[in-house]
Amino acid sequence: MIAFEVNDMTCGHCVRAITEAVHCADSGARVQVDLAAHRVQIEPVAAQAPALLHAIQQAGYTPTLLAASEPAIAASEPGPAAGQARGSSCGGGAGGGCGCGSR
Repeated sequence: MIAFEVNDMTCGHCVRAITEAVHCADSGARVQVDLAAHRVQIEPVAAQAPALLHAIQQAGYTPTLLAASEPAIAASEPGPAAGQARGSSCGGGAGGGCGCGSR
């Protein structure tokens, strides 16, 4: 389980944006969000903590890694796509998105 604190996650839109970003990095990941505590817990299938942290950052948020207990993954992880869109943190406007095409 990998846990992040995301203090700038403040509403349902933020929860959806972060969940979509995590699924872009690891489509099989299980994501649990506690909005009141600003916590995101992820049970990854294919991605490791640095890739998940980067995905949340690319969605426009500032995650802090709290805990990471993950099995070693043999396959190397691809980096983010060049030109990947960066979303907003509910400040209105850009709407964001990860650019992975999964939606």
